[in-house]
Amino acid sequence: MYYKRGVVKCTVGTPTTPSLKSSAVHDRRTHDLNTSSSPPNPNSHVPCPQRIGMDYSDAGVDIDASEAAVAALAEAGDVDHGDYAGLVDMGESYLGLTTDGVGTKILVAAAVDDYSTVGVDCVAMNANDHVAMNHRPLAVVDNQVVEEPNKRVSEEIGEGLRDGCSQAGCRLVGGETAVMPEVVDGVDLAGSCVGVAAKDSVVDGSRVEAGDRIVGLPSNGVHSNGLTLARKAVTRDHSYSDPCPFDDSRTIGEELLRPTRIYTEALAAAREHDVRGMAHVTGGGYTNLSRISSHRYVVDSPLPVPPVFDFIAEEGDVSSVEMHRTFNMGMGFVLVAPKEEAKDVADLVEGEVVGRVEEGSGVEVRGLEL
Repeated sequence: MYYKRGVVKCTVGTPTTPSLKSSAVHDRRTHDLNTSSSPPNPNSHVPCPQRIGMDYSDAGVDIDASEAAVAALAEAGDVDHGDYAGLVDMGESYLGLTTDGVGTKILVAAAVDDYSTVGVDCVAMNANDHVAMNHRPLAVVDNQVVEEPNKRVSEEIGEGLRDGCSQAGCRLVGGETAVMPEVVDGVDLAGSCVGVAAKDSVVDGSRVEAGDRIVGLPSNGVHSNGLTLARKAVTRDHSYSDPCPFDDSRTIGEELLRPTRIYTEALAAAREHDVRGMAHVTGGGYTNLSRISSHRYVVDSPLPVPPVFDFIAEEGDVSSVEMHRTFNMGMGFVLVAPKEEAKDVADLVEGEVVGRVEEGSGVEVRGLEL
């Protein structure tokens, strides 16, 4: 999660403010934090009488407290504007910087003792944020905080990092492993990514207009957000080793560990068409569309919902509003383009035109107001 939008002006030969560095470790297991604090509509779902419906707060993520902590940290930065990535003004181009982790998905990996895909998630969460601003990801460094070193676990994480960088078209250039048994129980994984874009190519939503169309790209599952809620919902009556009720060729653990899709094909769409806005649908679910611009986003032809989300909703008695505020619900990335170009954009990225932009504010999907 990128906590503050901003641009830092950098002049060659001029000293800049030193970056903040601390020996303290931020526990990225509270990664799934960027959701709206507004309560779900209590009428949108009626839980069965034997069970209490779950939401993110019930699962252990206090949105209000988390957002307050993030805001306090953000005050330390020297920033003015931007989105998804911090921007360093390099004259004719911007250098973009992101940092993110895999959240409590790492706990699923630990439970099934398979860390081979979480490295892909680490790269994806960073690279997709760059893509959302039309930045080309260049290089990634990872940060592993471990209770004790484990060669096999590190090799599996490295395998995923290499795979993710290959998909994103960037390089893994280094990292840090800190052994901190008094801080973490097991292992935590995060990373940072640098990207670049010419100033006149940055997509920031400023040209979005009412009447534009929304193009959605499908996700391949839960990705790396909302796992705190997903884990607790599905393990009420099941274990990770159980077969998926909707796909008995996979276990529940394998389904939750599907690696986050990387959406670099959106960069080609932005080069060839008038793409005016983009969003990475991560923490906060469909509310991320509001980050594109100050308009109303109406998704009236949504992409199909993968069965894993129906499973989570049923097992946790989670309301429809809460599901759409927390998860990608089958749409992991969106682009906004003029009506006359939207179909061509959708064809290029193998997506679908899912809705429209209107005057106003907020997000509507499947008749729900988010």
